[in-house]
Amino acid sequence: MEQIVRCLLVLTLISPPAFAEKVVWRIETITSHLHVLFGRGGNIAVHVGDEGVYIVDDQFAALSEDIKRQINTIQSGLPEFVINTHFHGDHTGGNAPFATDGSHIIAHHHVRERLESAHGAGSNVLPRLTFGSDLTLHFNNEHAVIQHFEHAHTDGDAVVFFTVANAVHMGDLYFNTGSLPFVDVDSGGSVDGLLAALYTVHQRIGPSTTLIPGHGALGKKVDLEQYIALIERAKKRVLNAIAIHKSESAVIASDPLDGLGLEYSSWLPKARVTRLFYRSLCNEACFK
Repeated sequence: MEQIVRCLLVLTLISPPAFAEKVVWRIETITSHLHVLFGRGGNIAVHVGDEGVYIVDDQFAALSEDIKRQINTIQSGLPEFVINTHFHGDHTGGNAPFATDGSHIIAHHHVRERLESAHGAGSNVLPRLTFGSDLTLHFNNEHAVIQHFEHAHTDGDAVVFFTVANAVHMGDLYFNTGSLPFVDVDSGGSVDGLLAALYTVHQRIGPSTTLIPGHGALGKKVDLEQYIALIERAKKRVLNAIAIHKSESAVIASDPLDGLGLEYSSWLPKARVTRLFYRSLCNEACFK
């Protein structure tokens, strides 16, 4: 995990011309007040209205000026608030530039703790407003309920329920990319905690609710159901492999995720996904 964090920190320091020139920006409108900005990194929700602008997640520092320009095509003005769904650098990398411009960064307590560990006390990357189980932001005639889910993708995940817009930003609890999730076990994540969070979101939404994933295209409840079923199948396969093979190396070699028809990225190949599922699901008996 330390290697991942270092890579993400390096990405935040790359010069804007070198990093931003290949980014293709796209905006999708959910309602007249809620939009989604797709670029490089986590998907950004942009809420606009008479009181101003706020966003959910902010990608990378090197892209912050581009992000501001994209926001201004929707409504002029800097974000009053930035909500972080978790601490990973592709969702919080823009914290410092936005905070310098006056945005108030909101996140779960664990997000601040992890960012402080990486950046040091007093850094502008750190959220200035933190919460425990939940927080509601009443702004632009929207009531954004920010709910924490423990030990899911990480230990500091937050889901943002836009109650008026009937939309939910799920952060990296939801990858709508034809792939399995990144269960960051080194940062408090777990397969069972992730599934529990997804079950809760599923119960709270209707068929017409728009889901904003951390990565990938917008979805609906039916898409979330397919995602949950996929994770459940993967979990069952890994548990079966653990029962037969026991050790991590033997489970990975058995390739329990083969045949699921999934896409894997270079940073999250199938073997790594299997290893993370193993580490989350395996009990002490596995480590003989």
